[in-house]
Amino acid sequence: MGWLDERGIQYESLDVIADQEAYDEMVELSGQTYAPVIDVDGEVLADFGPDELAKFWEKLKST
Repeated sequence: MGWLDERGIQYESLDVIADQEAYDEMVELSGQTYAPVIDVDGEVLADFGPDELAKFWEKLKST
C-alpha cells in the first residue's frame, strides 16, 4: 500500500483476515491463499513485494 500511496494511486483495501467474503474473492482471483493480491482491470498480481508491483505497474502502463 505504501508503494501505491507514494505514487498517489487510488485503491480499495479489503481485510481478508476479518472478512471471509473478501478472503474468498482473493482466493478466487489469485488461485492461492497468500496476500497481498491486486486486481487492476482483470490483471492480477499475487503474493508480491514492491519490486514485483513496480514491474507489474510498468507492464500495465505499456499496454
